[in-house]
Amino acid sequence: MSTSELKLRRLFEHNERLREDLMRPRIRVSEASASLIRYCKTTKDHLVPSVWGPVSKAEDPFGAPQKQGCQCVLM
Repeated sequence: MSTSELKLRRLFEHNERLREDLMRPRIRVSEASASLIRYCKTTKDHLVPSVWGPVSKAEDPFGAPQKQGCQCVLM
């Protein structure tokens, strides 16, 4: 394959990638920002207690499971 054929093939591949980029669905920045703000306001984040308040032990998804009584065996 000659150098010019290789360059032409690369140009066709690049052109195809650009066409794919054009076909990708897009939304306006204002819509994306509003969606992100809405998500942050409605989704409780246990790592930000200053906003959502303290988390009870039963509700805490990051806490270790609470064991009831001793789980050890003595011999």
